[in-house]
Amino acid sequence: MPVLTSADGTAIAYEYGGRGPALVLVDGALCHRSARPLAALLERDFTVYAYDRRGRGESGDTPPGAVDREVEDLRALVAAAGGRAGVYGKSSGAALALRAAAAEPGVTRLALYEPPFIAEAGLAEQAAAYSVRLRELLAAGRRGDAVALFMAHAGVPEPAVAGMRAQPHWSAFEAIAPTLALDDAALGDGFVPRDLARRVEVPVLVATGEASPQVLRQAARATAEAMPGAAFRTLEGQTHDVAAEALAPVLAEFFGG
Repeated sequence: MPVLTSADGTAIAYEYGGRGPALVLVDGALCHRSARPLAALLERDFTVYAYDRRGRGESGDTPPGAVDREVEDLRALVAAAGGRAGVYGKSSGAALALRAAAAEPGVTRLALYEPPFIAEAGLAEQAAAYSVRLRELLAAGRRGDAVALFMAHAGVPEPAVAGMRAQPHWSAFEAIAPTLALDDAALGDGFVPRDLARRVEVPVLVATGEASPQVLRQAARATAEAMPGAAFRTLEGQTHDVAAEALAPVLAEFFGG
């Protein structure tokens, strides 16, 4: 598997396939290269790059973590893709992609799916309380509790979280729990970073799911409105866990434009 070296010396693992213009996929929280089904559909028209964000999968990590280091990682991947690439980000990965697009002139087009800027829906206090508690739990080494806190924050019912904690795969979540702080940092205070959004001058698509929670749909709408000329799409019948088959044609049309 190819590995690139980010600006601070951290090794970032990635994979790519397909043919055509470069397209980079950015995962959300607790995921690494989770968009493989989506990549398989997009590889018909694009050279698709997927990577392990720092601290996940086969990528390294160099403390202290910071959102600026993650932006540097994504910029390095765009460089590895030939210096010009479209970028698609989902959830907190969309917030990271937005930040990178504001800093990286090699990003040619930007697509975002439901960046969870929940303060835009009146949940600024909830976002702030989550940030404080997350850092407390991580500082205390309570990784499992940090993951459970994130899942509750994301709307997963408490019984479901309890059931997941009893499963063998929970240890994999605990292993990358510190990366939750990076996702939270990418979201800042929970509001759309309008100063950064205004710097993105390339074509932008912001999408949401028709069946997603109202808070996420409102956050997506606010993100689109903060970015001059951004297109906004609602995908019929889709939730935050958007189906690759529903999303791929939308992205192919946008990035192929």
